[in-house]
Amino acid sequence: MLQETSCKDRERTKQKIQRYVRKDGKCNVHHGNVRETYRYLTDIFTTLVDLKWRFNLFIFVLVYTVTWLFFGFMWWLIAYIRGDLEHIGDNQWTPCVNNLNGFVTAFLFSIETETTIGYGHRVITDKCPEGIVLLLVQSVLGSIVNAFMVGCMFVKISQPKKRAETLVFSTNAVISIRDGRLCLMFRVGDLRNSHIVEASIRTKLIKSKQTKEGEFIPLNQTDMNVGYDTGDDRLFLVSPLIICHEINQHSPFWEISKEHLAHEELEIVVILEGMVEATGTPLKSAVVSLFTVKTRQYEVDYNSFHDIYETNTPSCSARELAEVTARSRLPLTWSVSSRLSTQGLPDSQEKRSAAAEELAEQNGDVANTESESKV
Repeated sequence: MLQETSCKDRERTKQKIQRYVRKDGKCNVHHGNVRETYRYLTDIFTTLVDLKWRFNLFIFVLVYTVTWLFFGFMWWLIAYIRGDLEHIGDNQWTPCVNNLNGFVTAFLFSIETETTIGYGHRVITDKCPEGIVLLLVQSVLGSIVNAFMVGCMFVKISQPKKRAETLVFSTNAVISIRDGRLCLMFRVGDLRNSHIVEASIRTKLIKSKQTKEGEFIPLNQTDMNVGYDTGDDRLFLVSPLIICHEINQHSPFWEISKEHLAHEELEIVVILEGMVEATGTPLKSAVVSLFTVKTRQYEVDYNSFHDIYETNTPSCSARELAEVTARSRLPLTWSVSSRLSTQGLPDSQEKRSAAAEELAEQNGDVANTESESKV
C-alpha cells in the first residue's frame, strides 16, 4: 500500500502543474471576455508601455510615418489649390513653398519641418498665410508627438525588468526545524555588485478554499509572515540570505503534515521589492559564504546556492509537534511529598517517607522539599 501511494506521489510530481505566477515573475493569467476595451484607450500611455517591443517599435514608426504623410499631403494640397504646381519654373510666380513640385517634395518638406533639421532647397515664403498657419500647427503637433513617443520609449527602456534577472531564488523551498520550531525556508541572492536599496520581501499562499457557508473561493491569497513583526522582511541583500517563515498558529501550514502537503494544490509566490541603486527606479520581482585569504574578502559560492540536505524533521504538522512538545515538558512521575505533610503519619510511614526523600534528593528529582506535590 505504501508503494502504491509513493508511486502516485511520483506521478503527481512528474505532471506539469499550471502555475499562477511563472518563474520569470510574469502572471500566467489571461483576461478574457473584456467588453469595455475602450478603457485601454483612456490610458493609452500605459497601454503602449505594456505592449511587447515589436508592437511598440511598430507603433513608433507608424505614428511618425503617418504624421509626415498627413502634413506632406496638406502641403501638397495647399500648393495644388494655390496653383503652384501649374507655375513650376515661372520666375514671376511666388509659390507657397519654393521648389515644391509634387507630393514627394511635399513629403520631404514635411519631414524637414517636423524634425527641425533645417530648410535647404525648399523653404516657405511670406506670401502664403495658410502655409504659415500650417507650419505652426505642424510644429506644435510634432513636439507633442515627439514628447509622447520618446516618453514611451524612455519608460519602456528604463523599466527594471532585466534587473530582476540577476536576482536568484533557490530552486527548492524546504521545511525543517529551526530553534525547535518548524519553519519554511528558501534562499534569495543578488548577483550584481550594485545593491537594491530598501529591499523588502513578502510571500503569499495561493490556494483555493471553501468557506463554512459553502462558498468556493478560487485562488485565494493568504499572507505568510516572513518577519514583518520583527523587521526581518527588510533585507540588506549584499550576500544571499535565508528567508524563514515560522509555522505557528497563524501560519496557513499549521495543520498540514508531510502527507497532506503531498496532495495539496497550492502555490507560494515570493515578491521582492526595492529600489535600483544605479537608476533609482523601483524594482518589483542556500549559499555558503567563504572568506578567502588571498583577497581578504567574503566570497559567495553560487555553485552551492541550490544545494539542500536532509535533516531529521518530523513529518507531522506543526500543531501536532507543538502538542507533543508541550506534553514532553511535563514531569513523568509524582514528586515526593514534603516533610510538613509527614508529621501526622505513623512512625513506619514516616521512616519510609524520609528514606524516599533522601533517595529523591540524591537523584536530583526534588529541587525544593517545601513545595507541594504536583505533576
